Amino acid sequence: MIQFSRAMSYAAFAIVGAVSLEVPQAYGDETCNSPYVTKLIKGQEDYVYVWALGVEGLGDGSDKMVTVDVNPKSKKYGKVIQQVSVGSRGEAHHMGFTDDRRYLWAGGLENSRIHVFDIATDPGKPRLVNTIANLGEKTGYVGPHTYYALPGRMLVQALSNTKDKGGVTGMALYNNKGDFIASYAMPVDNGGDGYGYDLAVNPRKNVLLTSSFTGYDNYMRSLGEVVKDPEAMKRFGNTMVLWDLKAMKPQKVFSVPGAPLEIRWSLKPGDNWAVAASALTSKIWLVKQDAKGEWQAKDVATIGDPAKIPLPVDISITRDGKGLWVNTFMDGKTRYFDLSNPEAPKQTYEKQTGKQVNMISQSWDGKRVYITSSLLANWDKGGADNEQFLRGFTWNGKELKQVFEVDFTREKLGRAHHMKLGSKTLRTAYTPPDASRQLALGR
Repeated sequence: MIQFSRAMSYAAFAIVGAVSLEVPQAYGDETCNSPYVTKLIKGQEDYVYVWALGVEGLGDGSDKMVTVDVNPKSKKYGKVIQQVSVGSRGEAHHMGFTDDRRYLWAGGLENSRIHVFDIATDPGKPRLVNTIANLGEKTGYVGPHTYYALPGRMLVQALSNTKDKGGVTGMALYNNKGDFIASYAMPVDNGGDGYGYDLAVNPRKNVLLTSSFTGYDNYMRSLGEVVKDPEAMKRFGNTMVLWDLKAMKPQKVFSVPGAPLEIRWSLKPGDNWAVAASALTSKIWLVKQDAKGEWQAKDVATIGDPAKIPLPVDISITRDGKGLWVNTFMDGKTRYFDLSNPEAPKQTYEKQTGKQVNMISQSWDGKRVYITSSLLANWDKGGADNEQFLRGFTWNGKELKQVFEVDFTREKLGRAHHMKLGSKTLRTAYTPPDASRQLALGR
């Protein structure tokens, strides 16, 4: 696996480090976005972009970007208005905006390709403009999972490696053009297990948090096989890592058993804490500074009945930091936790929103919630339980009400996984990625 010296890593990151601690102008309209993403959606979103896994024998069988009209005033409300196939099937998974919101990076966990879509020229018609295929060659890492915008840059968290396809991995830094800059290994000393999954930053505190999942040799197997294999069950991450954002150096490793997945910082001004959910132990974890200023991690709530392994897979925090949505895959439930006291979250609502549910996104005002179904191609349920959908809901603070559904199987689109929101108001003239990068850096 390729390694970079500390000096080289620091030098490579210095371009970003010079600006990375500036307080962002505003948070993105989706509460899971990087704080560096600009061009916010003001009010009602027009589109939901869904990154879907191809299914052999269904449509063209390829992974694709699906655009759904979600404006209630539109004649095409709740309907697919475009699909862009990438011509291959590589376990489509997550995606993320560049900081200027002109591009949406979407990758595959199996083939490690990263597809770049132009969503600025016509937000209702994303256009594939680039495919990055050198992650493994440049870094020794595979399975790109999280795409996190930094000023003029994209930080990509991988899940595995080219050597043994296990969970020891790292991060890769690209510019907005798609040029590789540097890689950063997940720590394997001082309690580190080397695993990765999500990442999220708090610029005001110069902090980057990372979480941990499992490697290619597990996530490409069927879930049933993994669960029955004692050795495979040992190959899940049990840590979160606190990094110095500017220097890109790990500062502290937290013991967080059970594969901590998505990380969400509170967006309320003055708050400096984050939460994460552990998939295998069904816990909500809080990462926060103690009275002495030391960062600590502790489990603060239980999700469902851990003995039944509900498998919490995605979370979405409200913009005021007072509420948290949690999706659990196995029981198909969506739960809401009151986070008024992050030290003691309390579940106040739950609803079965599908036979299997995975990702959850909410509008900035919290009035609209979107849910998709697919976890991984080999982990999804079978038969009648293998629902594949995007479902839209309204939330009035008391009840989730379903208002539309797109059946991805019936429409031959594949397995619905990750989502991002789009708006007609964000239409801008096409700018090549290189020019976009220069603008972001003020050149």
